[in-house]
Amino acid sequence: MLFGAHVSISDGYIKALDYAESVGCECIQVFAKSPRQWRGHAIDADAAAEFVSTRAQRGFGPVFTHTAYLINLATEDDGLRERSIAALADELARGGLLRAAGVVTHVGNDPARDADAAAERVAKAVRAAYDIAGQAAHGVRLLLENSAGAGTSFGCSFEELGACIGLTGLPQECLGICLDTCHAFAYGMPVDSDEGWAGVVSTIERTCGLDRLGLIHANDCMFERGSKRDRHAWIGDGLIGREGFKAMVQLPELAGVPACTEMPGDPPEKDRTNIERLKSMRS
Repeated sequence: MLFGAHVSISDGYIKALDYAESVGCECIQVFAKSPRQWRGHAIDADAAAEFVSTRAQRGFGPVFTHTAYLINLATEDDGLRERSIAALADELARGGLLRAAGVVTHVGNDPARDADAAAERVAKAVRAAYDIAGQAAHGVRLLLENSAGAGTSFGCSFEELGACIGLTGLPQECLGICLDTCHAFAYGMPVDSDEGWAGVVSTIERTCGLDRLGLIHANDCMFERGSKRDRHAWIGDGLIGREGFKAMVQLPELAGVPACTEMPGDPPEKDRTNIERLKSMRS
């Protein structure tokens, strides 16, 4: 299992890579544009190409991007749906330019709480985004992230994410999932023990397929299991605890899945410390 963090690209892609290596990252996640805006400046093709070639020269691991938080693929609102599809298509194209191993997105909200209808809307939106992006999204893998269950959020369970995936008809190299440990625990999944992790992995295999698991967001949780409160804590400092992450790291089924942290706090300490904690569990 490779470990990394979500890092800023505010000083440019190469500086982000320099920073990542300085804190021990073996993989990274970045925003390909502002996460709080529908549109963003186009990525400079030369800068993207330099980023790709520099990573290859240094032998750096996979890079993932995370989409804007505004995207809502499950919505019943036609206007919001169209904007979300267009935004996702743009994010897929950006992921293609950066040669991302995956583009992570949340699936949105379902106020009607009709899981079957919501899954169908998500599936159609995903297919539409790929159609709009066209060749620019060739080879780009979209990863649907589980949510913590607050309010009317959809995609909290792997059953829901698996239903979305199945309805798209897309193969695993195009569409997969991202498991956020904080979200899973907040929703009620017992990722704080060996037995709990074994059950979670079994559920993923049954509902989505383990080959669909492309990334783990390794975040501890500040609040109790089932609280539906998405507040990240440093590895071992929250209620998932060191034993929960040790169980995750040592599961043979997860050995090839990269994991990135998304931590509160000040860099570089927050990233260096949490990556070191995870690496210490590999042995």
